[in-house]
Amino acid sequence: MAGNIVVGTASWSDPGFLECWYPPDLPARKRLEWYAQRLDGVEVNSTFYAVPAERSVERWAKETPERFTFDVKLHRLLSRHAAPLSSLPVDLRDRAETTARGRVRLTPALEAELAERQLEAMAPLARAGKLSSFLVQLTPAFAPGEHEISELADLVDRLAPFPVAIELRHRAWVSPKTVERTLGEIADLGAVWVGVDAPQGRHIAMMPPIDAVTRDDLAYLRAHGRNTEGFVRGRTVAERFGWVYEDDELQEIAGRARDLAAQAETVHVMFNNNRADDAPRAALRMRELLGQSGAPVTRAAA
Repeated sequence: MAGNIVVGTASWSDPGFLECWYPPDLPARKRLEWYAQRLDGVEVNSTFYAVPAERSVERWAKETPERFTFDVKLHRLLSRHAAPLSSLPVDLRDRAETTARGRVRLTPALEAELAERQLEAMAPLARAGKLSSFLVQLTPAFAPGEHEISELADLVDRLAPFPVAIELRHRAWVSPKTVERTLGEIADLGAVWVGVDAPQGRHIAMMPPIDAVTRDDLAYLRAHGRNTEGFVRGRTVAERFGWVYEDDELQEIAGRARDLAAQAETVHVMFNNNRADDAPRAALRMRELLGQSGAPVTRAAA
């Protein structure tokens, strides 16, 4: 097997992209189309904060070529993050339970309804054959002992037949004693393990570089940069994940992607080293290292 490797970034509208990557005179409505002429896939980040209008998703489907794919982040509540009532669809707010701090409580009924809303909103991408997966970016508070992987089973089932990619952010899930069990449980769910390239250290949210194929059709690798100091002390996304990947580092990631492609039909490599245009430039260079074609891009004025 020699699977297809799709390279992209964790957003097409990150503030750094707007300042440094897109041509300064490019209208906002043209950014996704411009992006999709250079890379083959993208993660949708805005869906972490709210369910989008279906008309917006229809536009995404129309503005991208046939080969292009989207990996859609699930709503922050479904990813077990704190979520304000205002992040829910308006008609769900009256039915939601909240904590004393105004955070929404995730109940089985609300999880089912919110998952269905995300599926409905993504219908245009599904019809176009461009919906690759849903990404569950879990909070570090989702820790073994406090939670079980099996808690995600209903969510994975509700979003079928679309794969659910699970990114854990508590390193105790992948200790030498727990990693085999964790990967086995994700495979048993029919979900996709998300490997990472990330800063290394003893911080509980610093995940080691573990790759695995838990579904034959899709493997996933997210590159968060290697800024150890920024990851621990940074207050903004740019401070935490900003990183300029050197060629030797990208070659290492490319090797991991090729190894995954020997086992899975498709591998997604998504760059989340978000500062200025670090992520799209790393993605374009990755395509070159993988021998993929890509139009050269001239740096836009900041």
